[in-house]
Amino acid sequence: MLHQDIERILFSEEELKARVAELGAQIDRDYANQTPLLISVLRGSFIFMADLVRSITRPCTVDFMAVSSYGSGTTSSGQVKIVKDLSEQIEGRDIIVVEDILDSGNTLSYLFQLLQARHPASIRLCTLLDKPERRTKPVAAQYVGFTIPDAFVVGYGLDYDEKYRNLPCIGILKPCVYGGE
Repeated sequence: MLHQDIERILFSEEELKARVAELGAQIDRDYANQTPLLISVLRGSFIFMADLVRSITRPCTVDFMAVSSYGSGTTSSGQVKIVKDLSEQIEGRDIIVVEDILDSGNTLSYLFQLLQARHPASIRLCTLLDKPERRTKPVAAQYVGFTIPDAFVVGYGLDYDEKYRNLPCIGILKPCVYGGE
C-alpha cells in the first residue's frame, strides 16, 4: 500500500544491506584499537543504526539523541531543539554520530557544536544519505552511504509525516503526496 506513493526506488533492500556492511567494515578498520560510541539521531536513523551496529565486528557502544527541526513538513524549520539527550557522558570518548540524511546541515551543525562542548576525544559523522545540493552549513561526513539528488526520500527509517519508515527500500515520494509540484 505504501509503495503506491513511491515515484521511484533509489536503493533496494539488497543495495542498502550491502552498503551498510561496507560502512561497518570501514568503521572496523578505522577504529581497530578503540571502542567507539555510536550515537543514533532519532528517529530517522534507527533502522540504519541497528543494521550498522550489527555489521561492526569490534566492540562498540550505543546511545541515542532525538533532535527536531522538521515538525510535519518537508523542509527544515531552521530551529533545532533537543528532544532526548544522551544517557552517557562522552568526555574523552570516540564518537560516531549516525544520521539518516545530511541535508541542509543545520541540525548537524548545531548538534556537533553541542557535542564538541562535551569534550569527546574525537567526533565523526556517518550518514546513510548525503544531499549536498541542499547544504547551507559546512558539515561533512566521514562515512557516507549514498549521495542523492535533491528529492524527498522515504523508507528505511526516513519518513514523511511519520509514515513510510517501514519501507525496506529508499524511494522518492511522489510530490502529490506532500503537496509538491
